[in-house]
Amino acid sequence: MQKHIILATAFTLLAGQALADSHSHSHDHGAVERTPSPEGAMVYFISPSDGETVSNPVTFQFGARGIGVAPAGANWPDTGHHHMLINIDPADVDLNEPFPFDDQNLHFGGGQTEVTLDLPAGEHSFVLIMADDMHLPHDPPLISEVITLTVE
Repeated sequence: MQKHIILATAFTLLAGQALADSHSHSHDHGAVERTPSPEGAMVYFISPSDGETVSNPVTFQFGARGIGVAPAGANWPDTGHHHMLINIDPADVDLNEPFPFDDQNLHFGGGQTEVTLDLPAGEHSFVLIMADDMHLPHDPPLISEVITLTVE
Protein backbone atom coordinates (compact mmCIF):
# COMPACT_ATOMS: atom_id res chain seq x y z
CA MET A 1 0.00 0.00 0.00
CA GLN A 2 2.75 2.46 0.99
CA LYS A 3 4.61 1.74 -2.27
CA HIS A 4 1.48 2.64 -4.25
CA ILE A 5 1.08 5.92 -2.36
CA ILE A 6 4.72 6.84 -2.98
CA LEU A 7 4.44 5.95 -6.68
CA ALA A 8 1.17 7.87 -7.02
CA THR A 9 2.73 10.89 -5.31
CA ALA A 10 5.81 10.71 -7.54
CA PHE A 11 3.62 10.46 -10.63
CA THR A 12 1.51 13.41 -9.48
CA LEU A 13 4.63 15.52 -8.92
CA LEU A 14 6.12 14.55 -12.29
CA ALA A 15 2.86 15.07 -14.15
CA GLY A 16 2.34 18.38 -12.37
CA GLN A 17 5.84 19.54 -13.30
CA ALA A 18 5.31 18.49 -16.94
CA LEU A 19 2.03 20.38 -17.02
CA ALA A 20 3.62 23.40 -15.37
CA ASP A 21 6.49 23.30 -17.87
CA SER A 22 4.14 23.09 -20.83
CA HIS A 23 1.91 25.81 -19.38
CA SER A 24 4.73 28.26 -18.81
CA HIS A 25 5.79 27.99 -22.46
CA SER A 26 2.36 27.91 -24.07
CA HIS A 27 1.49 31.61 -24.05
CA ASP A 28 2.48 34.25 -26.57
CA HIS A 29 4.90 36.94 -25.42
CA GLY A 30 5.14 35.47 -21.91
CA ALA A 31 1.57 36.44 -20.96
CA VAL A 32 0.10 34.23 -18.26
CA GLU A 33 -3.59 33.57 -17.80
CA ARG A 34 -4.08 32.99 -14.10
CA THR A 35 -7.22 31.30 -12.86
CA PRO A 36 -9.64 33.70 -11.15
CA SER A 37 -10.07 33.04 -7.43
CA PRO A 38 -13.59 32.41 -6.18
CA GLU A 39 -15.13 35.44 -4.45
CA GLY A 40 -14.29 35.44 -0.73
CA ALA A 41 -12.01 32.38 -0.91
CA MET A 42 -9.14 32.04 1.56
CA VAL A 43 -6.46 29.60 2.72
CA TYR A 44 -5.09 29.26 6.23
CA PHE A 45 -3.21 27.07 8.68
CA ILE A 46 -5.46 25.07 11.00
CA SER A 47 -2.40 24.06 13.03
CA PRO A 48 0.14 24.79 14.32
CA SER A 49 -0.53 28.36 15.41
CA ASP A 50 1.67 31.38 14.82
CA GLY A 51 4.31 31.80 17.52
CA GLU A 52 4.23 28.21 18.77
CA THR A 53 7.32 26.33 19.89
CA VAL A 54 7.18 22.83 18.40
CA SER A 55 9.20 19.60 18.42
CA ASN A 56 9.83 17.25 15.51
CA PRO A 57 8.02 15.79 13.78
CA VAL A 58 5.77 18.81 13.10
CA THR A 59 2.31 18.20 11.61
CA PHE A 60 0.76 21.02 9.60
CA GLN A 61 -2.96 21.05 8.75
CA PHE A 62 -4.18 23.32 5.95
CA GLY A 63 -7.61 24.85 5.54
CA ALA A 64 -9.43 26.37 2.61
CA ARG A 65 -12.70 28.29 2.61
CA GLY A 66 -14.69 29.15 -0.50
CA ILE A 67 -12.49 27.02 -2.77
CA GLY A 68 -12.28 23.27 -3.22
CA VAL A 69 -9.06 21.26 -3.00
CA ALA A 70 -8.24 19.17 -6.08
CA PRO A 71 -5.14 17.43 -7.39
CA ALA A 72 -2.75 19.20 -9.75
CA GLY A 73 -3.80 18.69 -13.34
CA ALA A 74 -7.52 18.57 -12.44
CA ASN A 75 -9.03 21.58 -14.19
CA TRP A 76 -12.20 21.77 -12.11
CA PRO A 77 -14.07 25.02 -11.41
CA ASP A 78 -13.26 26.86 -8.16
CA THR A 79 -10.54 24.46 -7.03
CA GLY A 80 -6.80 24.46 -6.41
CA HIS A 81 -4.10 22.76 -4.38
CA HIS A 82 -1.89 23.95 -1.55
CA HIS A 83 1.75 25.01 -1.75
CA MET A 84 3.66 25.68 1.47
CA LEU A 85 6.62 28.03 1.32
CA ILE A 86 9.24 27.71 4.04
CA ASN A 87 11.34 30.77 4.95
CA ILE A 88 10.21 32.62 1.81
CA ASP A 89 8.60 36.06 1.94
CA PRO A 90 5.39 35.86 -0.14
CA ALA A 91 6.26 39.33 -1.51
CA ASP A 92 9.26 37.69 -3.25
CA VAL A 93 7.11 35.14 -5.13
CA ASP A 94 6.58 35.65 -8.87
CA LEU A 95 2.83 35.11 -9.10
CA ASN A 96 3.01 34.74 -12.89
CA GLU A 97 5.20 31.63 -12.81
CA PRO A 98 4.54 28.09 -11.57
CA PHE A 99 6.08 27.34 -8.18
CA PRO A 100 9.53 25.74 -8.30
CA PHE A 101 9.97 22.24 -6.90
CA ASP A 102 12.51 22.39 -4.05
CA ASP A 103 12.91 22.05 -0.27
CA GLN A 104 11.41 25.50 0.38
CA ASN A 105 8.45 25.21 -2.03
CA LEU A 106 6.40 22.19 -1.02
CA HIS A 107 3.73 21.10 -3.51
CA PHE A 108 0.63 19.24 -2.41
CA GLY A 109 -0.47 18.31 -5.92
CA GLY A 110 -2.24 15.21 -4.69
CA GLY A 111 -4.77 17.44 -2.96
CA GLN A 112 -3.24 16.86 0.48
CA THR A 113 -4.37 19.07 3.36
CA GLU A 114 -1.83 17.85 5.93
CA VAL A 115 1.90 17.13 6.09
CA THR A 116 4.33 15.99 8.79
CA LEU A 117 7.88 17.33 8.52
CA ASP A 118 11.18 17.05 10.35
CA LEU A 119 12.56 20.58 10.48
CA PRO A 120 15.93 21.99 11.56
CA ALA A 121 16.02 23.60 15.00
CA GLY A 122 15.44 27.34 15.05
CA GLU A 123 12.87 29.85 13.91
CA HIS A 124 11.11 29.31 10.57
CA SER A 125 8.31 31.02 8.67
CA PHE A 126 5.58 29.26 6.71
CA VAL A 127 2.94 30.48 4.29
CA LEU A 128 0.32 28.70 2.19
CA ILE A 129 -0.49 29.78 -1.35
CA MET A 130 -3.26 28.09 -3.32
CA ALA A 131 -2.46 27.28 -6.93
CA ASP A 132 -4.51 26.11 -9.88
CA ASP A 133 -4.22 22.88 -11.83
CA MET A 134 -1.03 24.21 -13.48
CA HIS A 135 0.72 25.27 -10.21
CA LEU A 136 0.01 28.97 -10.86
CA PRO A 137 -1.36 31.16 -8.05
CA HIS A 138 -4.95 32.31 -8.54
CA ASP A 139 -5.83 35.91 -9.41
CA PRO A 140 -6.02 37.54 -6.95
CA PRO A 141 -3.65 35.17 -5.12
CA LEU A 142 -4.95 33.18 -2.16
CA ILE A 143 -2.19 33.57 0.41
CA SER A 144 -2.46 32.61 4.08
CA GLU A 145 -1.15 34.65 6.98
CA VAL A 146 2.54 33.92 7.53
CA ILE A 147 3.16 31.87 10.66
CA THR A 148 6.45 31.72 12.52
CA LEU A 149 7.39 28.65 14.56
CA THR A 150 10.34 27.85 16.79
CA VAL A 151 11.50 24.26 16.36
CA GLU A 152 13.24 22.81 19.43
